[in-house]
Amino acid sequence: MAQLTVDLGTATRFAVLAGSGITNTGVTTITGDVGTFPTTTETGFGTVTILGTNHMGDAVTQAAKNDLVTAYNDAAGRTPVIIPTELGGTTLTPGVYASNDGTFQITGTLTLDGNGLENPVFIFQTATTLITALGSSVSLINGALACKVFWQVGSSATLGTGSSFQGSILALTSITVNTGVVVNGRTLARNGAVTLSGNTITVTICPESVRGVPLW
Repeated sequence: MAQLTVDLGTATRFAVLAGSGITNTGVTTITGDVGTFPTTTETGFGTVTILGTNHMGDAVTQAAKNDLVTAYNDAAGRTPVIIPTELGGTTLTPGVYASNDGTFQITGTLTLDGNGLENPVFIFQTATTLITALGSSVSLINGALACKVFWQVGSSATLGTGSSFQGSILALTSITVNTGVVVNGRTLARNGAVTLSGNTITVTICPESVRGVPLW
């Protein structure tokens, strides 16, 4: 049975959302909104270009954080198929996936095959961590869309230097995006910080989520 998408609510337009601040080093470009709450500290933003709105700890950010909790719980509550921890070198079709040890890692390339479906949804559940290796990548084929890929992370996510990542990370704690990483999706941390280092992060919004509202 096809999976319904994970509704991010007002967090949909956020490329970076944190609970305890956002730290950046290097030249970073963010296409999408940015916010952090309850800690509103943003460090190193003199070299960040935001093609969107920086909401910091305002009411928009607070609403988005509430919606992130709902979305996280939804993704965590789906019934998964158990697969190996190492995703690199594999091709997966739409569905919900978890591993026996509660972690996922990507070394090399993970291919997500949409199978030509109209709304192919991919949900990855980890009880603890998501770690991608140096230069790793997520590839989308046959109609797979970054806006329909969700990574529910029970603690923290770390994206390796120079890697290319697709989808929305919904982390309970923190997200570290190492040097040169490109993210097509979102880095959304419920309680911890988001750490950036010379990255390009572009929020991906599916057409049905826009409803005629202009983007940035």
